[in-house]
Amino acid sequence: MKRISTDMPNNDMQYYMRRKEALLNSMQGKIAGQSRIQNLRDDPVAAAHSVVLKSNISRLKQFADNTGEVQSRGRVVEGYIQESLSIMHRLNEIAVQGANGTYKKEETAMMGDEVNQLLNELVQISNSRHGDGTALFSGDRSLSLAFRPVEGYVEGSGRELITEVEYTGTINPGMAEVSDNAYVEQGFPGNTLFWAEQQIIISSRNSENFFVQNDSSVLIDGVKVDFKSGDNIHAVISRINDSGAPVKASLDPVKNSLTLSTTEPHQLWIEDVSGGTVFQETGLVKAANTRPPHNIATDARISGGSIFDMAIKLRDSLYTGNVIDIGSGSLKGIQDGISHLVSQAGKLGARDERLELVKGRLEYQIPEITAMDSRETDIDLAEAITELKMLEFTHKASLQTAARILKPTLLDFLR
Repeated sequence: MKRISTDMPNNDMQYYMRRKEALLNSMQGKIAGQSRIQNLRDDPVAAAHSVVLKSNISRLKQFADNTGEVQSRGRVVEGYIQESLSIMHRLNEIAVQGANGTYKKEETAMMGDEVNQLLNELVQISNSRHGDGTALFSGDRSLSLAFRPVEGYVEGSGRELITEVEYTGTINPGMAEVSDNAYVEQGFPGNTLFWAEQQIIISSRNSENFFVQNDSSVLIDGVKVDFKSGDNIHAVISRINDSGAPVKASLDPVKNSLTLSTTEPHQLWIEDVSGGTVFQETGLVKAANTRPPHNIATDARISGGSIFDMAIKLRDSLYTGNVIDIGSGSLKGIQDGISHLVSQAGKLGARDERLELVKGRLEYQIPEITAMDSRETDIDLAEAITELKMLEFTHKASLQTAARILKPTLLDFLR
C-alpha cells in the first residue's frame, strides 16, 4: 500500500529540478573547458583514445625539444670547429714558412711565440661551454672541463709553457632520443674531435705463447670483447678485429707483442673488465686499477697524438730552430689534424641534415595528432550553446510551473 503525502509533489519537483540543474552545470562546464568529456563516463571510448593521443603528443613534443637542443649544441660546436680550423691553417702556414731554412733562430723563436698563443687558444676552445654552462667536449662528464693543460719549462722559450694537454672527459658523447628508439649523439668527445693521428699502442711483452686462462672480457672504446678460456693470441686478435670496435689488432713481427691501432684518429681507451687480465698479461695496461687513458703500461710504446701535441711539437721545434723536425713530423701532424677536423665537420653537417628531416616530420605529426585528439574530445560550440539555452529555458519553465502547481502551506495563511 502506497502512502500519499502532501510532501510528495514538493519532493518530486525538487528531484527533477536538481537533475535539470546538474545537466545545466555539466553543459556550462563543457563549454568552459571546450571539451565534451568532463568525466570518463561521458564517453569511455573517446576518453581512452584521447589519453593515448595526448601521450603521443607529449612524447613528440619532447622529441622536438631534444631535436632543437641537439641542433643548438651542434651549431655552437660547428663554430668552434671552424675557429679551430682557422688556427690549424695558420699553424700550417707557419710550419711551411719555418721549414724553408732561411730564418735565423731568433726569427723562428718569434714564430714559436705565435704558435704558443695559438696553442693557448686551441686549449681555450676545447674547454668551451654551452649556454647552459655544460662543457661541450667532455663527453657525458659535462660539468667538468674537457682538457687539463700541464705546464713545464720549454727549451728556447725561457719560461714555463704548456707541455702537455690531458683529456679528462669520457668517450661517451651523450645521446638524445629524437624518435621512438632512435638516438643521435649530442656532441663530440674531445679526444676524438681534437685528435690528429691514428693512435698505435705496441706492447713490449712477447705474447707468442699467451693463452687466456679464464673466460674474461675487455673494453675497447666502450665496446665489450669476450674471450674464452684457452684462446691463444691469434684468437684474441681475431675476436678484437671482429668486435666492431674502431681498432685493428695485430702481432708485432719483431717482438711478437700485441699491437692495437685505431682505424680513425682518436685516443684509444682500453681496459680489462669482469675480472679479466688479458690486456694486463699481454703488457698493454698497468696492473693497478687505473682508469683509461692513464692505464697504459709504462713500457708500452704509444704513437699518434692530438692537435695540441702537433702544435706543441711545432712550437718547440721553432724555439730550438730544428728545421728538419718542423718540415717533417710537425707539418705532417698539423695537416693530418686539419683533415680530421674537416671530417668531423662533415659528420656534424650530416647529423644536422638528419635532424632537419626529423624536425620537419615532427612539425607535421604534432598538429595532425592534435587534430585527431580534438575530434575525439572537442565540443561543437554552436550545438552546445543551443543545448545550454534549451536547458536554461526548460529550467526556467520548470520553476514557473512549480510555483503555480505547488499548494499553499499554512504559512501562507498566517501572513
